[in-house]
Amino acid sequence: MLTDVKILDVQKIRKDFPILHTLVHGKPLVYFDNAATTQKPLCVIQKEEEYYKTLNSNIHRGVHSLSQKATTAYEQAREKVLRFFNASRLSEIIITKGTTDSINLVASSFGKKFIKEGDEIIISHLEHHSNIVPWQLLCEEKGAALKVIPINDKGEIIFEAFEKLISEKTKFISVVYVSNSLGTVNPVKEIIQLAHSRNIPVLIDAAQAIQHFKIDVQELDCDFLAFSGHKLYAPTGVGILYGKEKYLEEMPPYQGGGDMISSVTFEKTTYNSLPYKFEAGTPNIAGVIGMGTAIDYLNEIGMDLISSYEKDLFEYANAKLSSVEKLTPIGTAENKLSVFSFALEGIHPHDIGTILDFDGIAIRTGHHCTQPVMQRFGIPATARISLSFYNTKEEIDFTADALKKVFEVFG
Repeated sequence: MLTDVKILDVQKIRKDFPILHTLVHGKPLVYFDNAATTQKPLCVIQKEEEYYKTLNSNIHRGVHSLSQKATTAYEQAREKVLRFFNASRLSEIIITKGTTDSINLVASSFGKKFIKEGDEIIISHLEHHSNIVPWQLLCEEKGAALKVIPINDKGEIIFEAFEKLISEKTKFISVVYVSNSLGTVNPVKEIIQLAHSRNIPVLIDAAQAIQHFKIDVQELDCDFLAFSGHKLYAPTGVGILYGKEKYLEEMPPYQGGGDMISSVTFEKTTYNSLPYKFEAGTPNIAGVIGMGTAIDYLNEIGMDLISSYEKDLFEYANAKLSSVEKLTPIGTAENKLSVFSFALEGIHPHDIGTILDFDGIAIRTGHHCTQPVMQRFGIPATARISLSFYNTKEEIDFTADALKKVFEVFG
């Protein structure tokens, strides 16, 4: 019996993103910088505009109608996040400014409560600076040590080395799910299982994962997970920290101010319940509501369909671009997605990006906030193409031809 197979209609989807129809230097925009930030569908843009036109009011504090409606819309977005990655309690969904803010919250608050002199924290060689620097700052403050899981020449973590790094001094592990500079997908479930066998909590940086495939935090059993809304087709300046209640209850507040308190006197302050204990001050209300709309949009398409389309698109891009003469891929992990980093013989990545821009092609060049990765491969920078479900094979073909023209310019 034949069954219908749902196929992603990329041309229909592209109509939902106004910016994809702009011209750059008179050429149609080819947007391949999705690892830096994704473009926003019209429904998200309109939802933000609608908030400021019809609901604009502060939340959680007002008894008037606008405040009540804004609060309801804001908290509905939190519920959408919970369902999106299958958390079990709303109290475990902390709204932040983004991945960087979320990781800093954990480093500061968990570190203040649980890390002491002589303890060790483990990260990997693949980390973004935002999952390196906060732990360095914590280690300097506490007299703790930062240990790093090495990677091989393909850009994969060496799991055996990770096992050897763990000791009775290890008190926390923080690793990226998908590398933003290489596209490597880390074996986070195995990392979590090994860590938990030693009673060590784990944070997952999901900034480059949450938009590409389904994540179930209960199945992963991670203790913390962070992501940014702007990588998820939502507005900038919003993000999420998921944390297990047993840790969040014990952790002190990250910042002081409005809404994170229960009562304040000059003698003593008592703190609000979760999740509000970690949400000081007026947030980006419109952005959070917009993030809820972005999640609705992705759910309507289906994350499984998005994941399947992007996998096929990446395999095509990997084959097509790798065949370009004098092009060397950087990072060839067996399990990778979305990101194709490369070098062209004798040409600086910034020059590659500049020439491609004249054809309307937007790529990212530089160290991608992963300078240790660049040092590992002995290069100052890469050119990076990063894909989304609104990209096409035709755009990849056009870019492959444009890369060949780069050599003509510098010939």
